[in-house]
Amino acid sequence: MDAEYFLTVANQTMWVLALAAAPILIPALFAGLILGMVQAATSINEQTLSFVPKLIVVAISIMIFGSLILGLLSDFTISIFERIPDLVR
Repeated sequence: MDAEYFLTVANQTMWVLALAAAPILIPALFAGLILGMVQAATSINEQTLSFVPKLIVVAISIMIFGSLILGLLSDFTISIFERIPDLVR
């Protein structure tokens, strides 16, 4: 077993993780940034004012991108299971 093989699998895992998390984290980041600017401009420091819209943005992101993320994760899992016979030899 080659160390390069495991490094390749680890590299692919990190890419899949980044691709799966980005469609949820990026809209939440922008929502937090916009809400933070609004709170700074209006001097309203209510915690629920920033939490609830971000929660809504994340829920909408999951509804839009959930099937794509699930497909990405299932394809990666299938490819990992298909590599098991190569490890047994």
